[in-house]
Amino acid sequence: MSTAASTTTGSVLLDPDEQRVIEEQRARRLHRLARRELTSVVVFSGGFLAAAVALALLVPSHRHPGWVAGLLLIAAYGAAFRLDFEIGTGSAVPTELILVPMLFVLPVGLVPLAVAGGIVAGSLEECVRGSLRVSRIPMRLMIAWHAVGPALVFAIAGERGPRLSDWPLYVAALLSQFALDTLWAAGREWLALGVRPRVQLRAMLWVYSIDAGLAPVGLAVAFATQSSPYGVVLALPLVGLLSIFARERRVRIDHELELRDAYRGTAFLLGDVVEADDEYTGLHSRDVVELTLKVADGLELSTRERRDAEFVALLHDVGKVRVPKSIINKPGPLTPEERAVMEQHTVEGERLLLRVGGLLGEIGRVVRSCHERYDGDGYPDGIAGEKIPLIARIVACCDAFNAMTTDRSYRKAMPMGGAIAELKRSSGTQFDPHVVEVLIASLDGYAEPVSPPKISLATIV
Repeated sequence: MSTAASTTTGSVLLDPDEQRVIEEQRARRLHRLARRELTSVVVFSGGFLAAAVALALLVPSHRHPGWVAGLLLIAAYGAAFRLDFEIGTGSAVPTELILVPMLFVLPVGLVPLAVAGGIVAGSLEECVRGSLRVSRIPMRLMIAWHAVGPALVFAIAGERGPRLSDWPLYVAALLSQFALDTLWAAGREWLALGVRPRVQLRAMLWVYSIDAGLAPVGLAVAFATQSSPYGVVLALPLVGLLSIFARERRVRIDHELELRDAYRGTAFLLGDVVEADDEYTGLHSRDVVELTLKVADGLELSTRERRDAEFVALLHDVGKVRVPKSIINKPGPLTPEERAVMEQHTVEGERLLLRVGGLLGEIGRVVRSCHERYDGDGYPDGIAGEKIPLIARIVACCDAFNAMTTDRSYRKAMPMGGAIAELKRSSGTQFDPHVVEVLIASLDGYAEPVSPPKISLATIV
């Protein structure tokens, strides 16, 4: 299975990084080659052509399968190459099913050129469908580097038919394929896209595990080709079956990208609803988003966690649309009854988001915990410490800080230094100490007051 993959791997459901790079890869297929990509074409595609021609001219062979069998193998390789399993910034394709029989049917020195012919054939079909720009076909030639390694191993060992006793030779050929595939892919991604080789190596592990699984199947097909070179047709039903899986994966990725956009649109629509219902609450939520993302970056959260943190911060007060304005805007302390109503806003927020479902339903469960306290004296469930979701702990701290440093209906804003001093005082009781530490570190340009004013954080709802 040749590949042009480069970043993290995974399966549907994809994390936000994978979604982003898949979208970028799809868009790049329809763009003209950038200057750095042109350089990679000259270096890697040109290098491949030189190596492939040298093998074709220098490696002797006694095989004569005929041009019809040769074209059949090239066409079969092209059909397998069309099966696009999107992984990271590239694709994994099950061409191992055809490459292995090629090594036992065609003259070994011609195998890399035959692979290149299959790649061009499969790419032309993509151009006809409108999913690939014609000018990008030369870049595809570098993918054929993976065939050079096995061809070299078989050329050194001498042409022979498939034998189970030669398994060490086949393992060496497979490892040489992986080595050259990694070298060109890592080099191309670094030269054309600036992707670090270490990132590329992590992505290749998933692809090579698939290659290792398909190689024995390809060897079984190679045994069938010994009585007739047309035995390669036995691999085509499996290629057809894999095409169904590839199409299904693409559809699922398409749906997931659409859902991501729908969830994001719904989240911001709900944020707008909150702002329209109460301007302060809406603006406050957007400020909390900014603080929350700073803390998320300071804690080095994953892309998925960072996305969830953004949504939770934006929607942590969405339940307040169910709270009477007379309570939200009351210019004084709340009565116990009014406070009980106010404290239901996290539960109401969870209910609203659960009705949306999917990702926002999961966000709703975290929204429920955004007013829990680290010491367990919060609401609505009274959970404590690490039992409170990390994102809820982050939002709770950022929420309180923003509330302290903005004017409210019942008091004026505190100076930033006083608010920071209050966060420190409440670290370990109301707030997660580590979150407090990271939040303070993310704030610039504040001065500690000599005698910071005291404020009861219990009044911040």
